[in-house]
Amino acid sequence: MFTPRMDSARDAGGVAAGTVLIPMRFVWPYGGRSVYLSGSFTRWSELLQMSPVEGCPTVFQVIHSLAPGYHQYKFFVDGEWRHDEHQPYISGEYGIVNTVLLATEPNFVPVLPPDIVAGSNMDVDNEAFRRVVRLSEVMPRISDVDVQTSRQCISAFLSMHTNYELLPESGKVVTLDVDLPVKQAFHILHEQGIPMAPLWDFCKGQFVGVLSVLDFILILRELGNHGSNLTEEELETHTISAWKEGKWTAFSRRFIHAGPYDNLKDTALKILQNGISTVPIIHSSSEDGSFPQLLHLASLSGILKCICRYFRNCSSSLPILQFPICAIPVGTWVPKIGESNRRPLAMLRPNASLTSALSLLIQAQVSSIPIVDDSDSLLDIYCRSDITALAKDRAYTHINLDEMTVHQALQLGQDAFNPYELRSQRCQMCLRTDSLHKVMERLANPGVRRLVIVEAGSKRVEGIISLTDIFKFFLC
Repeated sequence: MFTPRMDSARDAGGVAAGTVLIPMRFVWPYGGRSVYLSGSFTRWSELLQMSPVEGCPTVFQVIHSLAPGYHQYKFFVDGEWRHDEHQPYISGEYGIVNTVLLATEPNFVPVLPPDIVAGSNMDVDNEAFRRVVRLSEVMPRISDVDVQTSRQCISAFLSMHTNYELLPESGKVVTLDVDLPVKQAFHILHEQGIPMAPLWDFCKGQFVGVLSVLDFILILRELGNHGSNLTEEELETHTISAWKEGKWTAFSRRFIHAGPYDNLKDTALKILQNGISTVPIIHSSSEDGSFPQLLHLASLSGILKCICRYFRNCSSSLPILQFPICAIPVGTWVPKIGESNRRPLAMLRPNASLTSALSLLIQAQVSSIPIVDDSDSLLDIYCRSDITALAKDRAYTHINLDEMTVHQALQLGQDAFNPYELRSQRCQMCLRTDSLHKVMERLANPGVRRLVIVEAGSKRVEGIISLTDIFKFFLC
């Protein structure tokens, strides 16, 4: 539809350096299966995907930042170009397009395209055209007051609720004995589809630690080290306690746990401050702490679910929930896309070696890394927990970590598909325009630990937002 002859509209898409951009909400309230937005602000060369408003499936919206001035736009609905007849519009040889005049000051005077001023080839509804969009109709900027108010509400809620509310009516928790051979322990983690398990010491009569996929990664790196004195045969008899106490004492940590009546805020902070994914909830009816019972494994996902359930019907008390995540300093973004948290966004190519992937997981201190093609479009994601697939059929004994690619490792994981974690849950995506509330609701679902932020259409990776990011934003 649009041709290079739309010079004036294309010129309007340029943004001068230092220009203050204003987030604006575009709405298509007339239904459709797929709705996109395009305009002079994208130089008519990009379609911005619009999302249905929660609770209103016929209303689509998208937030896009515009420079002050005159803009033209149009909607692409189910394969056809449409305009909103209830909004200002103009007609001419390029069809009918909606218009918007965005001002930041009452006396702002826009510089209009020459063909519009002259009226040579477009019919202008002057009254509608000169209607200035008030800032109240534009997505407001986040104020420090909004951020502080939201943080105080979240902190107060978590302080008044306890871990007891996280306990399910029924469930299963896997515990490993410290005298279990390491090899058998990782087979159990893989077969049960879990990334970690608390450790029980029968002699001491208490829980003493946790075995996680990080231990398996370190063991694999030790096996791949030519100077290692740890052989595959040793894994047959090498116990968890021997591994924890003798091989990697530098990585050992004190056992972090919580009680059922500790508040949710303290539990969340324990997880954040110690860089762990879960906290065992342990209770003993004895004053000396003997005969402890493992009740549950508390995670940020479970705590977030409590937050979402409580604030679902009173979101007005948390104004920040309605803002798009691109307007909030949360998550890790590629440069020039979003607000960086000062950590580079780690990404992998499918042909990267498994050794480099494991090293990156440890060095970047993340639980997962997006796998992208040469255009940085999302293909899959590699997680720490994926490494347990190598425990199946003793695969780790006959592979070379330097020669196996990430793609091959993922294929092995697919062959070893287990029912506890659906493959579709691994690679969850969202858009930069999704609201914080929508992102939190999705992160609260079981098995979803992070969302990859992608560009609509191309699936180009723009960032990643995790459970840890959400809680650090609210509590730290």
